[in-house]
Amino acid sequence: MPKQVIPQAFIQDLLDRVDIADVVGKYVNLKKAGANWLGLCPFHTEKTPSFTVSSAKQFYHCFGCGKNGSAIGFLMEHAGMGFIDAVRELAGSAGMTVPTEKGIAGADQQKARRAAQEDIMAQAGQFYRRQLKESSSAITYLKGRGLTGETAARFGLGYAPEKPDALRTVFSDYDDETLVETGLVIDKDAVPRRRYDRFRGRIMFPIRNGRGHIVGFGARTLGKEEPKYLNSPETPLFQKGNELYGLFEARNAIRDAGYALVVEGYMDVLALAQSGFPQTVATLGTACTPAQIQKIMRQTNNVVFSFDGDKAGRSAARKALEAGLPHVTDNRGIRFLFLPDEHDPDSFIRRHSADAFREQLRQAMPLSEFLFHEVTKECDLLTMEGRARAQYTAKPLLRTMQASALRQQIIHKLAEITHTDDREMVAWLGTEKGEKARSYRLSPRQPRSPVVGVGRHCIRFALAYPQMTHELSEADMALMERFDPEHAKVLSDLVNTVHAVGENTDFSAIVAYWRATGHDHEKLTEETQRMLDEGLTRENAWIQLRGCLLQMETRLVAADMETLSSLSSLDASQKEQYYALQAKLQDLKKQIADGR
Repeated sequence: MPKQVIPQAFIQDLLDRVDIADVVGKYVNLKKAGANWLGLCPFHTEKTPSFTVSSAKQFYHCFGCGKNGSAIGFLMEHAGMGFIDAVRELAGSAGMTVPTEKGIAGADQQKARRAAQEDIMAQAGQFYRRQLKESSSAITYLKGRGLTGETAARFGLGYAPEKPDALRTVFSDYDDETLVETGLVIDKDAVPRRRYDRFRGRIMFPIRNGRGHIVGFGARTLGKEEPKYLNSPETPLFQKGNELYGLFEARNAIRDAGYALVVEGYMDVLALAQSGFPQTVATLGTACTPAQIQKIMRQTNNVVFSFDGDKAGRSAARKALEAGLPHVTDNRGIRFLFLPDEHDPDSFIRRHSADAFREQLRQAMPLSEFLFHEVTKECDLLTMEGRARAQYTAKPLLRTMQASALRQQIIHKLAEITHTDDREMVAWLGTEKGEKARSYRLSPRQPRSPVVGVGRHCIRFALAYPQMTHELSEADMALMERFDPEHAKVLSDLVNTVHAVGENTDFSAIVAYWRATGHDHEKLTEETQRMLDEGLTRENAWIQLRGCLLQMETRLVAADMETLSSLSSLDASQKEQYYALQAKLQDLKKQIADGR
């Protein structure tokens, strides 16, 4: 039987989509060092960091021991995964489904098909470039837009002739299905059957992937015909939500400038690059996507979005905000530049100058400022209703942010302008996957611990003094299951281990048993050991454990109230339920405040 093989084309696409720094960063503490990341090598003992990770090259290398490879190789070497498991792990994080083909022949066929598609796109690009040199109308148009021949050559601009089947002179087999698959040719399945070039009478903008291969085209008319711009359709090579125009050409400039400038149009990229801003890229006629943000963040920690100041520009900025929030951390920032309503970057520079645009960049709005503008713009903050609406609007945005000092400051500011206690704001926001809420100090004597999610916090205190699990009720276990199913399984595992080891078990006995039976809770045990080393007593551990359970119940009750309040109308029973929940919430908050 032939072994199962994952097509090489899929593997390459996967490596293009994931950021190796994010993969390695889950296991190694990385710090930014120029264009790369630096940390202590996980493969050998060292005191001075010699382990580097390059997001641009998607490669890791240790100058000490010589270990190197891709994200897949790292998971295989460090996490001990097999090749198939490593690919599946990465694919899951990128939201991709692993296609498998039986045998080497199937994988080779897939690879050959992709190579053929890339070759056809390259040939088309060359043809369009030749045609531009021969088209006086296209050259006149580009000169009229202020573009030089050097800029056109650098970005590989071309021209698609008016002739309906001009590509027939390039491809002898004009009926080749690959021409349709790549989006270059349209096949009308009608009687009589018709085939013709998709792009005709347009300036051609080649769109390249991270390896410099043409995967699609943007095309603009020379006049006022509609649609003014036309993109390649979605193809095996090209998904517009994953690509950015000009990113391949801008990579070095982005690293030199220390930031990427994201605009909306092809001509904006060309005009800005020609005017001294070669670090510019553009979305492809759609709202900015998380995948595009991730690609940019591989090159730099700083992004500036430039939009028109009109309603459409503000709408595009809002979508960029939503896509960018999950990627923002204390050392990864996003800013927003809004030009006057009548201008885009191209027209602004032509009207005012590159220096004037540079000054606009310096005054770009920080993400936090734009976020507050968006959540409060239709709210009367002098009324309780207006403040509640601001909180309601901010909630889904803040939930997507990673735990960071910036997020904490935004929550504090939101609490301030809506006249809400910080702790109540955190409790109201609730906990979602990946969110880490700060713990409440229930006793002035309790040792400070690293900030973690309340579910994991609960497990750590129970693990520190395992015998306390005997005092947990069925209601407590059910509460944990509803609030945090993932950590509820760990708590159940701990309870079962306590019964297995014996009545008088302690933290050390639990750890020894877990290691002997192959349980994977190493990180959790390290965190708990640190708390015990800092002097955590059984009394304080119990206070903290009960406090965690109170927080869970508080957030669940608040979530139930929100569900009811979202209904268009409530019947008598639902109103009674809502008021009961409201009373319960007040009681829980009082218990938390009292430290019980």
